[in-house]
Amino acid sequence: MPLQSAIFGVVSLIVWSLVIIVTIKYVIFIMRADNDGEGGELALASLAHRVQGLDRRVKLAIGTAAILGLSLFFGDGMLTPAITVLSAVEGLSAGSKIFHPVVLPLALAILIGLFALQSRGTARVGKLFGPVMVVWFVVLGVLGFVSILHTPKILGALSPYYGLMLFVREPWTAFVALGSIVLAVTGCEALYADMGHFGKGPIRTAWLGFVFPALLLNYFGQGAALLRTPNLAPVAFYAVAPSWAHYPMVLLATIASIIASQAVISGVFSITKQAVQLGMLPRMEIRHTSATEYGQIYVPRMNAVLCIGVVLIVLIFKSSNSLAAAYGIAVTGEMFISTMLVGIVAVRLWRWKPYIVIPVFGLLGLIDLCFFSSNALKIVEGGWLPLFIAASVYLIMETWRLGRRVQLDRIRTESMPMHLLIERAERTPMRVAGTAVFLTARADAVPGALLHNLKHNKVLHERVLITQVIVADTPFVPQDKHIEVEKLGKGFHAVRIHHGFFETPDVPRALSEARAHGLAIDPDTTTFFIGREMLVPAEHPVLGRWRTWLYIQLASNALSPARFYHLPPNRVVELGTQVTI
Repeated sequence: MPLQSAIFGVVSLIVWSLVIIVTIKYVIFIMRADNDGEGGELALASLAHRVQGLDRRVKLAIGTAAILGLSLFFGDGMLTPAITVLSAVEGLSAGSKIFHPVVLPLALAILIGLFALQSRGTARVGKLFGPVMVVWFVVLGVLGFVSILHTPKILGALSPYYGLMLFVREPWTAFVALGSIVLAVTGCEALYADMGHFGKGPIRTAWLGFVFPALLLNYFGQGAALLRTPNLAPVAFYAVAPSWAHYPMVLLATIASIIASQAVISGVFSITKQAVQLGMLPRMEIRHTSATEYGQIYVPRMNAVLCIGVVLIVLIFKSSNSLAAAYGIAVTGEMFISTMLVGIVAVRLWRWKPYIVIPVFGLLGLIDLCFFSSNALKIVEGGWLPLFIAASVYLIMETWRLGRRVQLDRIRTESMPMHLLIERAERTPMRVAGTAVFLTARADAVPGALLHNLKHNKVLHERVLITQVIVADTPFVPQDKHIEVEKLGKGFHAVRIHHGFFETPDVPRALSEARAHGLAIDPDTTTFFIGREMLVPAEHPVLGRWRTWLYIQLASNALSPARFYHLPPNRVVELGTQVTI
């Protein structure tokens, strides 16, 4: 195939990938699927799961897809900072080989420094993000525009004909090229996940009116530069810049890569918080780093895992070209899962006709599978890495889900029914003044901590609150729906605290709202009882020996309920019990 036709074909494929995948699929279609204004894999799965009348197997498939998507997102979260920062710093060696020895140490220093700063919050740095990214895209657009002026015939690549001809004349080459072209559309999931922070209107306006045109100009400009100087193909990005601007572009690209990495890291923190709230991951410490910005959070354990993972990835692959072989599978897998979930939402919630949904989302899903299949060719070269990360995360999440179910089933079978305890309340040796709050996963069974308190202390408080924290499948719960109070009689109350998966559970604060329900509670004079289960493997574990061992390790390292639910430390009593699973 002639060189000009090949360049036209690749540029056409890039342009139409941006049009179909980012603009049509995400900006127009998928961003319609907002869960009370929030986006992202878990928000989308919760929205699809909320559909009435779904078969149990369909709901199970949706839940599995959510876990798979989340697992792939964590793989993406490790690879993106590594490849973006490393590729930007490699611009130094593209200008002069004398910088080659410092590329790897400098990239590692930038990445480690970025993770070290996470605990301090990103509010101050975040104020620079907008202006820097505006400068970045303006520079991209201007450089591309100038390059197009020198070789305007590249604009012919706007026609999809050249992309299609590349498949007709060189089908295998075009198919393999999709594995690299996908790099032009990465970030779609982050764009969708950020919808809750910025709103779909501003995101659509910024994409259609600013970012998309700048990218089009730059990609056309790179194609024009390669038509003039084909030997610059390995450094096509810098081919559009004059020689004097090379190192300033490296600096700007490095700053932009740090911002892009920060966005991914923040996204991982946000998704981790959602997963913890929904019970998909063990409880973890989640710190709010800003008093005014709700989304500014820091997850120490996840930050450490990401930092170690990113550093190891950079040390293993050592160059962005090698990393490019590993990149893409996680992204395209997420894209396909999102397409299928939105298809369910379109049929069941939007009430679209099947004859519209099947061809539209079927075609989009087919395109996703083409990109995924092309990237699958790179599994041996490095594509195994995101699959390994995703498989490890999936194993942990599935083990946690199954283990929690087995543990709660065992506790339920060994618990006393709540109504039976209330009937026998008069026989309690002594009832003392005050309020006792017992946290439990089930309101119809007596919490183990309550039974142990009766057994060892032989007392019962005048007011006993059997408190259950329930996570809704919506990001936020209205203020007037936060708490439910049911009087059970003889000083017993069933309290149900509701919060969304984007909200931070705070039991004392929620209980202070119970006054509107006729239950005045002062958290500073209330005693909170929580049970600490010591897990012991059964002779024949339900989960199998290795998975039971893994679940026990996860449970033992989970954050204490007292800290997770923000209970006052000097008002908490923990009572241990042994549970065989």
